[in-house]
Amino acid sequence: MERAEMLAYCLAKPGAWLDQPWEGDEVVKVGGRIFAFLGSDSGKPTVGIKCGPTREVADEWLHRHPDDASVMAYIGRSGWNTLRLDGGIDDEELTEAVDSSYDMVVAKLPKRERPTA
Repeated sequence: MERAEMLAYCLAKPGAWLDQPWEGDEVVKVGGRIFAFLGSDSGKPTVGIKCGPTREVADEWLHRHPDDASVMAYIGRSGWNTLRLDGGIDDEELTEAVDSSYDMVVAKLPKRERPTA
């Protein structure tokens, strides 16, 4: 999957919007919270997403895709992983993972910030 395709997929989610909280790095948020880290346009295309409610659940990705999944720096302990877009993880599995990340983040939003669509 190309980075531009992943960005478009993320932005198509209800209430999703693009932010650049750090110079050159792009994230997609819903409400005020990030559900996908896309980083910069340079380097290997990846997406950082919440892969489970705990580190133990998110570790399943590391076991299934040892060459294409890694623990995210700083927030990995909370179930966030980085997944390569141009590796061995198929597009359908990547989009399902983004859907799950989005759903977990939306569930934690205050009701007034949750998208209605």
